[in-house]
Amino acid sequence: MKIGIIGYGNMGRAIAGRLTAGHEVLVFDKDKHKISGLKGIKAAANIAELVKLSEAVIIAVKPQDIDWVLRDFKHKAEEKLIISIAAGISTAHIEKILAKARVIRVMPNIAAIIGESVSCLARGANTSESDLETAEQIFYALGTVKPVEEKMMNAVTAISGSGPGYIFDFMHQEGISHNSITPFQKKELIIRLEKAAEAVGFNHEDAVFLAVNTSNSSISLIQAIRLSPQELVKQVASKGGTTEAGLQVLHKGGTWEEAALAALRRAEKLARG
Repeated sequence: MKIGIIGYGNMGRAIAGRLTAGHEVLVFDKDKHKISGLKGIKAAANIAELVKLSEAVIIAVKPQDIDWVLRDFKHKAEEKLIISIAAGISTAHIEKILAKARVIRVMPNIAAIIGESVSCLARGANTSESDLETAEQIFYALGTVKPVEEKMMNAVTAISGSGPGYIFDFMHQEGISHNSITPFQKKELIIRLEKAAEAVGFNHEDAVFLAVNTSNSSISLIQAIRLSPQELVKQVASKGGTTEAGLQVLHKGGTWEEAALAALRRAEKLARG
């Protein structure tokens, strides 16, 4: 399948890297330095070219940048499957600009780098079951996949999206390195994230699923790439994003439940524009 990715930041790069084994990948970023000299990945000259040559388009830009991206190909989106990973941006918002577009909203997380992402998916108004299955197959290459109702996507962002940031920050504050986390500490992380998931509205079963998979994948990531927890926090916490909002609460002495609620409010604010 020919897959185009708009935005080649940390997440766009992670997704592209995992998809090259089974797909033809084309990328575009307004910063040309990010996409120069790539191996196994083609760079598009502009968004119009990328959309024209792709069967599915993954939008991996920051939420505050998404409108200019959509306007750049609003008349070229028909017949394409549009997959957005922009935090807080609803399928309805995208459909309003891209009339009749088939839109899937996905929230992966940073563990996509090692193929252990927790990715939750929600369908837009014009998508078919086949479209959802296509998106699921794409994101299975990145790790675990879970369909959810779109009304829960901002909560997903606050937990599996921003949760790795809480985990890496905890490790940094406690002086825990990639090779020194104990089973007891791992269990504590899962319990904290489970309570946070329930605080933003997940039922117990879904809270456990997200907490276990997000914690395990975050620990696997830090053990695999051996960056310090502090360095990984910087990769997860985009300026003005949901993770940054949660971390600000934690750094003021707040609980993980309060941090997740702050991240949820930030995602909702992004959704409102």
